[in-house]
Amino acid sequence: MSYKTEVLVIGAGPGGYPAAIRAAQLGKSVIIIDKGSIGGECLNWGCIPSKALVSASSLFHKIKHDASTMGIEVSEPSINMEKLQAWKQSITNRLVDGIKQLFKANKIQLLLGTAKFLDQHRVQLTTPTGETEEIEADYIILATGSSFITLPNLPVDEERILTAKGLLSLKQIPKHLIIIGGGVIGMELGTVFAKLGSKITVVELLPQILPGTDKQLVRMLKKRLDELGFTIYTESKAQSVQFLENGNLLLTVQTKSGELEIEADHILVSIGKRASTKELNLEAIGVETDERGFIIVNEQQRTNIPHVFAVGDCTGMPFLAHRATKQGIIAAEVIGGLDSKFDYTFIPGAIFTDPEIATVGMSEKEAKEQGYKTMSSRAAFAVSGRALAQLEENGYVKIISNAETDELLGIEIIGPH
Repeated sequence: MSYKTEVLVIGAGPGGYPAAIRAAQLGKSVIIIDKGSIGGECLNWGCIPSKALVSASSLFHKIKHDASTMGIEVSEPSINMEKLQAWKQSITNRLVDGIKQLFKANKIQLLLGTAKFLDQHRVQLTTPTGETEEIEADYIILATGSSFITLPNLPVDEERILTAKGLLSLKQIPKHLIIIGGGVIGMELGTVFAKLGSKITVVELLPQILPGTDKQLVRMLKKRLDELGFTIYTESKAQSVQFLENGNLLLTVQTKSGELEIEADHILVSIGKRASTKELNLEAIGVETDERGFIIVNEQQRTNIPHVFAVGDCTGMPFLAHRATKQGIIAAEVIGGLDSKFDYTFIPGAIFTDPEIATVGMSEKEAKEQGYKTMSSRAAFAVSGRALAQLEENGYVKIISNAETDELLGIEIIGPH
């Protein structure tokens, strides 16, 4: 079977599905292809499932440790992990169904399968049953996302050695979870399972957790992680793993102080992501990528082939769902004849640790490095009556501005919600 359409979108994640909807709103005929995980990583094993567990674990921890301070007396709370997982999955299912309804309302045709370029305008679709179909399109938007980088000496089986995808689906709470990589995903999920009762050990190659984040923010977060029982080894490297007869794992780690062995029942590998473009056969049509395999685009999301666009994680960092959505909308609007461009100046980011972190613009250090004479102001949550009334006094808001013009350069928030 063959299809012809004005716009073909490959990938129905937070970059692809808004692109498809916007293109349809602008009067284009649209086909969208996905392997089957409608909503992409964000809805299925990223943003939404992790935030469901963040919410549940925070409530559980607050009941267990803080409720009595407010005079609320409860018996010892417990976690029904299977029920928690079912609740989490129900949220994903509801949102995925919502996307499908949006496709239907906007007359977007959804096809399931894997896409591969035949030439610059034709794509071969291999369906889940192994059949092949051909799609010809005037414009193509690539929104294939990213996949987790793994390590050859730590073979992922999604049972004991896990990526975030496997960890978010566990039916039991790990007794001891080792996290390889102290980035955003590792710190968020470590916080979740620490609050649920797991012992957490973090192994980070660089000198600090959350590399690239302002040191003051990390210092305040680190204090809270210590309270939650985290053990963190920075400037350290996972060397090898042994599978023990008792079902546990024995990880050998090279630390600043020498080699040590750590026994745990689960290991999370969270060391970064790579572009999910291997199956696309980009070489056949000459789409340019950088040295790490991410697709190179301009401010209109065009690749070096004018009618082929790329959005979201497959174009590189930062890996943010809202960035992907904005890029998808811009690509669709450019195809629709509008003068849309992506502004990279201010992309907000959030980290759902405890306390939570939000940033936008430049840090004070970055502003000074760019030659600005800076002025900063800081307000602590500890003097906020609202924060005290919620037992959420750890944190602050910091405003960074140009001392000569009062121009706002950046904002940093660490604290509740």
